[in-house]
Amino acid sequence: MNRVSHALSRSLPLVFVLAVLALVWLAASVWLNAPQITDLWQRNGKTAWTTAELIDAAWSQERPLLPAPQQIYADLAKSFSARLDSPRNLLFHTWVTGSAMASGFGLGVLLGIILALGIVHVRTLEKSLMPWVIASQTVPILAIAPMIVVVLGNLGLTGLLPKAVIAMYLCFFPITIGLVKGLRSPDPLQLDLMRTYSASPSQTFWKLRWPAAMPFLFTSLKVAISIALVGAIVGELPTGAQAGLGARLLAGSYYGQTIQIWSALVVSAILGMALVALIGLIERFALSYQAAPKAAGGAK
Repeated sequence: MNRVSHALSRSLPLVFVLAVLALVWLAASVWLNAPQITDLWQRNGKTAWTTAELIDAAWSQERPLLPAPQQIYADLAKSFSARLDSPRNLLFHTWVTGSAMASGFGLGVLLGIILALGIVHVRTLEKSLMPWVIASQTVPILAIAPMIVVVLGNLGLTGLLPKAVIAMYLCFFPITIGLVKGLRSPDPLQLDLMRTYSASPSQTFWKLRWPAAMPFLFTSLKVAISIALVGAIVGELPTGAQAGLGARLLAGSYYGQTIQIWSALVVSAILGMALVALIGLIERFALSYQAAPKAAGGAK
């Protein structure tokens, strides 16, 4: 019973916010689409109409400025009813973008950890690398993405790799910064205690610095994986990709298919939230496993 009431208390605020957003969205779709509809009616000689007619027309317009939620839902349902390997199915495009995102995220994690370890343990690298790491994020990704695609294309590297490199370029930064902060988070007294125990640098790292850095690392991973998804989508724009959520967005903008654009955006948002939730689950498992020996030791 307590679990049910606890779940309700947690879900009710979310449901309330969603309901408010849905009402605002529905009202905004009428407000934005109404001028086009009334203009079309007047050109066709229709001078009188009711509010109900206007609302119904605004929520069923073929190419609205802002589609109503039910139009997006209907487009998603139609898309998901197609075969999984069909370009009409958004899950097919999600798989294409997700594979590029996963590759870029893996490369970004590897690069971020290597840079963080170097910056923490080699003072020269801190002074020489850190300014460049920060400067790399001041360049807009929309400016650098086409250059990455052109350079890699001239080297004969096309397909998944350019998109993965763009995703890696965006996501390694929070991992580096977060892990550097985490590895330096142990108290100086704790480091002195490790030196008193004659602990080797390796023992200090694995028994003190790395456990202390885990919360910082997982927080950075949550930020990085959502940025990697954005990078994979952006990477599909200059490559002229025929598949992927970015390609779907681009095709929708070319042909004025706003419902298609919003459907791809909704799927992108759901994918991003699912990935962050997955990292949260791994964090909960990893931190609970890390805390278990301490709890057992404290019980003695």
